[in-house]
Amino acid sequence: MNTKPRPKHLDLTKIRLPLPGFVSILHRVSGLGIFLMIGVLLGILSLSLESPQGYTQAAKCLTGWLGKTLVIGLVWAFTHHFIAGIRFLLLDLHVGSDLSAARKSSAAVLVLSVALTLIFGVSIW
Repeated sequence: MNTKPRPKHLDLTKIRLPLPGFVSILHRVSGLGIFLMIGVLLGILSLSLESPQGYTQAAKCLTGWLGKTLVIGLVWAFTHHFIAGIRFLLLDLHVGSDLSAARKSSAAVLVLSVALTLIFGVSIW
């Protein structure tokens, strides 16, 4: 039994990740971002419901450049996670699971999520 020695240390900078793998990692990153921002959004909601002054502070937080940037980031995370989730559900049903279709659908996920983020971002800004 001749087995190749497994590498002890992988050089992640030399690994060429295919587009479907990149979309999969972004799906996980967007899910983590959404999960981590739940606390921030609940805090802003709580602040806005406390008093009229709290509402004014919450509005200032969301209308500043940092707040708008965070909201646009959340819009990207939601759109990417939603569209990629639909893609993964279809792949689980063996729809578009061959290599060329998987590459095309992963490219479509990236294009659609960025396009929708730009559309919503223009209306937010």
